[in-house]
Amino acid sequence: MTMPRPVGRGAMLKTRRSVLKESVALTGAIAIPVESFSKTVPTHDKRLWYRQPAQKWVEALPVGNGRIGAMIFGGTVQERLQLNEDTLWNGGPYDPVNPQAKANLPDVRRLIFADRWAEAQALANKKVMATPLHQMNYQTVGDLLIDMPGISSGTDAYLRELDLDAAIARTRFTVNGVTFLREVVASPMDQVIAIRLSTDRPGSINCDLSLKSPQPQAHAIATRRSLILSGRNSDQEGVKGALTFVAHLEAAAVNGRIHPDGDRLSVRGADSVTLLLAMATSYRRFDDTGGNPAAIAAGQVARACGKSFDRIASDTAAAHRRLFRRIELDLGRTSAADRPTDQRIAMSESSDDPALAALYFDYGRYLLICSSRPGSQPANLQGIWNDSTNPPWGSKYTININTEMNYWPAEPLALGECVEPLIAMVRDLAVTGARTARTMYGARGWVVHHNTDLWRATAPIDGAQWGLWPTGGAWLCMHLWYHYDYGRNAEYLKSIYPLLRGACQFFLDTLMHDPRTGYLVTNPSLSPENVHPHNASICAGPTMDMQILRDLFDRTARAASILKTDSGFATRLWTTRKKLAPNKIGSEGQLQEWQFDWDAQAPEPHHRHVSHLYGLFPSDQINMEDTPKLVAAARKSLIMRGDESTGWATAWRANLWARLREGDHAHRILAFLLGPDRTYPNMFDAHPPFQIDGNFGGTRAIAEMLIQARDDHIRLLPALPRIWPRGSISGLRAPGRTRIDLSWGAGQLIEAHLTSDLPGMRTVWLGDHRVEVQLSPDRTARLRGPQLVEV
Repeated sequence: MTMPRPVGRGAMLKTRRSVLKESVALTGAIAIPVESFSKTVPTHDKRLWYRQPAQKWVEALPVGNGRIGAMIFGGTVQERLQLNEDTLWNGGPYDPVNPQAKANLPDVRRLIFADRWAEAQALANKKVMATPLHQMNYQTVGDLLIDMPGISSGTDAYLRELDLDAAIARTRFTVNGVTFLREVVASPMDQVIAIRLSTDRPGSINCDLSLKSPQPQAHAIATRRSLILSGRNSDQEGVKGALTFVAHLEAAAVNGRIHPDGDRLSVRGADSVTLLLAMATSYRRFDDTGGNPAAIAAGQVARACGKSFDRIASDTAAAHRRLFRRIELDLGRTSAADRPTDQRIAMSESSDDPALAALYFDYGRYLLICSSRPGSQPANLQGIWNDSTNPPWGSKYTININTEMNYWPAEPLALGECVEPLIAMVRDLAVTGARTARTMYGARGWVVHHNTDLWRATAPIDGAQWGLWPTGGAWLCMHLWYHYDYGRNAEYLKSIYPLLRGACQFFLDTLMHDPRTGYLVTNPSLSPENVHPHNASICAGPTMDMQILRDLFDRTARAASILKTDSGFATRLWTTRKKLAPNKIGSEGQLQEWQFDWDAQAPEPHHRHVSHLYGLFPSDQINMEDTPKLVAAARKSLIMRGDESTGWATAWRANLWARLREGDHAHRILAFLLGPDRTYPNMFDAHPPFQIDGNFGGTRAIAEMLIQARDDHIRLLPALPRIWPRGSISGLRAPGRTRIDLSWGAGQLIEAHLTSDLPGMRTVWLGDHRVEVQLSPDRTARLRGPQLVEV
């Protein structure tokens, strides 16, 4: 992000305040339409709305611009905006590789091949795992509190809403005949959170503003119209805190008076108030914390204060809609959609409310846009929204499923730009992961295990039973490929090829021959977070590893062929791929999770992870056309695992059943996911507690029911549930820059339109019907159902 050139602080404050006062004069109560105060229900369906303020964090409503975010509670006596900035994490740059790891790995491998798994795990815990054993935590900046003296808790006509289309949160309520309106946006252009307070009666806004933070040494200073909160991050696990941070609030009022009151700002007798809030840390890169957050935040406020709130809000809506309006889904509407959102969720499993699934779908797209934009950090376990200094699982990047699931919707739902932060993180991980590959394994290339953080730590953490899994980076590489496959940009492919190649190099150096079978396997490894019957997780060659490496080697070799480079390396990848341990079908008819037939004896038969089914989804190695026996085995594994699990694991199951083309089964799982056990009142996914990957996985599951694509093959309505007999969707994407619009009725395709600016043949399927269509920039393919006839 390019920042304005710093200027002298005194001159900057004078300009900022005077311009802000002039801009706020454009946003007074007289400019607000009277009808906006009389609304008691939302005007369109792309909204979350409620009749009461949030009492809990999982009832508050999120706004975000990718880098900064807020959770808005909508209180009357006190409004709370809980604040986040995506680079405020604990600790600082560090290298967690255990110096004893390299010397002890041979013994761990020997014990595994000798079937002494518990001994191998104990040795790994003692001599191989990272030091420190845990990574750093994502943090909250704190809270902006807006206290409203003189307002009682009793209100009339209360409405709290989040407009997903305009990316704005609003709270309306009436007290003693005066109607109050609060509006909040997170601007991606101006990099501020902008808040406007207004009423329908001039001079009736009185409020006290304060910034609070749980961070060490944090303190706020009030000046004439500014509040500046500054502090440092915490040490963690012996890693010294290296970041400073600033939250800078600027206030301006139409009429009335603003004055500092200790560490607060007080506003009295105003017609309206506009607040601009910027946040920044000293983070520059995983190895550079030399930024100046005070100058950054001050510059952002200075730039934003030249605009009115209406301009900031309209610019925010326009930028958001450029992404959000690419897709339009209609699954039908019943009277259930007229209820407040929390009531719809509470009643979802017993009511006919197809529009709730469409709202969930739209909300997933909204959350991805708001938590992952070019220049930001990737979406973590909670996106960017976290109210704790010790969040669940550190709110880190768990890359044995959760981070990948965050980005499952991105490419098919036309949000390729939102993947850019993930790509940037992989570029960083290739640097830190090369150090880990070299010093821990004595290998070339790069490796990441099951977690990483802001500092791009890559060593195995959390204990050998969780973290000694070396294929996290390999899985992330698949998202680099998906981004290419959907966009088919050769320059981009050229830029990521070294990352793909480096990930392959690590495994070429570390794969081992299984002495029982002669196949190549990873060792040590594990099937993510699951325990096998021998009192350990650690093993050699779990099914998921083999599937991921088949994909990694295949896509890297294909990239080399497309780029007409590295043919010798590509040949070695193809040769090595054939030597990887194959999928196996066990005695129960299931797809084996391990090299041994342990599934039926595993201690957790309904374990949340279904890692061995990666080959079915998100991969397509296991598919009905090419591997029907493996499809049947994967289906058996799904039945053994059960349908209901944690939030994100439920979402994965919905995708898997959709990939099996069993739409009614997928929908039953989706209905559970959208119900009160797995969805909070604000529609956040309930692991529990909150994890955002369930939202993104559920969003992808809905898309997966409507279209499935691999390479240049597209399958229409492959898992349409009977409960959605009619509907339409426009703007879906398939590889090769292909756009697909669909409409259906009575459970049958009515019409599909396919367009692409990339010429080429696409093979389209509808059930058993197949047609090949030639796409070009000036030609739309129109297909009619139910026979899939081109017209």
